[in-house]
Amino acid sequence: MALLNAFSLIRVISLSHITLAYFFLTSPKTIAEQNIVFILGESMRLPHAKLNTPTEATAFIALILTFLGLSDLTATYLPDQTAIEYWSSQTPVRLVFLFCITAYTYLFKSDGMLGSGISLYSKDSGNNLKNGLVFSWGFVEVSAWFWVYLLLRDERRNAAIRIMEQRAAQEDRM
Repeated sequence: MALLNAFSLIRVISLSHITLAYFFLTSPKTIAEQNIVFILGESMRLPHAKLNTPTEATAFIALILTFLGLSDLTATYLPDQTAIEYWSSQTPVRLVFLFCITAYTYLFKSDGMLGSGISLYSKDSGNNLKNGLVFSWGFVEVSAWFWVYLLLRDERRNAAIRIMEQRAAQEDRM
């Protein structure tokens, strides 16, 4: 039995999205200067995101994160079987998307395997997603959603076992 179930972990992720939205709206510099962002960005040799003051872009990110957090939080309160089916279809899609964002950020950086060879400090318009903040967000999200995927797989298996046991008990009564 897992310490957390999948829906509790999804609720934690949803509340994290809402918390991030608050910080993107009020003080994006707080997020950009977090230790995990700095460590992951430096380890992947990615430039730092320059988020000193709230802007229109950070406000839009806050709206998207709030919408995502609230909709995910609402979906965790579906009936068990419906929720398992919903999240079993959602989780792989999110994992693929987040993995692609994280891989793009790393592989297409200026000195990356598929990068352009342009300096980290040049004014290339394509470098907006290739920074430590985007990579850190993608990496943490991939890790969290992969954990959700594993927990959902375990819960689906346990639900199937319960159904088989109930059917066997019904057949024994007949």
